[in-house]
Amino acid sequence: MVTMTYGEAAKNALHEEMQRDPTVWALGEDLRRGGVFGQYKGLPEIYGPDRISDAPISEAAIMGVAVGAALSGTRPVVEMRFADFALCAVDELVNQAAKARYMFGGQAKVPIVVREPMGMWRSSAAQHSQSLESWYTHIPGLVVVCPSSPVDNYGLLKSAIRCDDPVVYMEHKNLWALEGEVDNNDPLPLGRCRFLRKGTDITLVSWSATVHETMAAAKTLNDAGASVEVIDLRTLWPWDKERVFDSVKKTGRLIVAHESVQAGGFGAEIAATVSDVCFRELKAPVKRLGAPRVPIAYAPPLEDTVRVTAAMIAETARKLMKM
Repeated sequence: MVTMTYGEAAKNALHEEMQRDPTVWALGEDLRRGGVFGQYKGLPEIYGPDRISDAPISEAAIMGVAVGAALSGTRPVVEMRFADFALCAVDELVNQAAKARYMFGGQAKVPIVVREPMGMWRSSAAQHSQSLESWYTHIPGLVVVCPSSPVDNYGLLKSAIRCDDPVVYMEHKNLWALEGEVDNNDPLPLGRCRFLRKGTDITLVSWSATVHETMAAAKTLNDAGASVEVIDLRTLWPWDKERVFDSVKKTGRLIVAHESVQAGGFGAEIAATVSDVCFRELKAPVKRLGAPRVPIAYAPPLEDTVRVTAAMIAETARKLMKM
């Protein structure tokens, strides 16, 4: 086990996959400078401009080139800099990459990884702070991944690069400096959640940066005498339904928490599905926590009003358990 940051873990994963497979390459803006968050630092010197390729400021062009290159037999890793900017390339991703395998009757595949740094980070304001993962879970043909830790960012990026379907890979900007132990070993399977804490009274499900708020809430609740189970979903599509069902059938209570806007968020899909399958075992209504449907402000005090916090999760859990 080696201690490294969330950003370093992803960089190491990409480096190892590029060593392993000569068809893997990366393209995007600012890559020759190491990337906006340093996630490509050192790789341009190793692989040169043919495999760490700087692109002009045109997300649509970057995505279009990547889709064509993937159809031609390579495995591009597409850097969008911010999830917000990737909206300029939605047509190429949603109407072309996601549908190609189906449209060509399985004779073509688009093995691309689209890295979209997501979430609130240092007063980045409304155009640089969005969490749009639920948009992509709605699109047939796309895999959606939201790692919350260095070990997951290492193992899941490896699996995403090896996947034959297009993967929207959403790394939270506020986690780049997060340190943790990483086992430089095999890829982690897509579609498999991680149990971070076992419990019997309530299940908390989350992903990305909100996982850390959920774990803090679980500690508070545990100190108050509750037994809390915490699940990091890690992959939103496919999501690990059966293991979530098993947990809820055991605890009888569920809270889904995420940073993205609650209205139309992926938490609603989880809540509805669990309510349909586990209705006999539920001891209380399923609750979901997300941001209000407002733009994210620049001012820190206003930004804080839209955050899903550990205190908010813990208070909701207390009400469900009638503590």
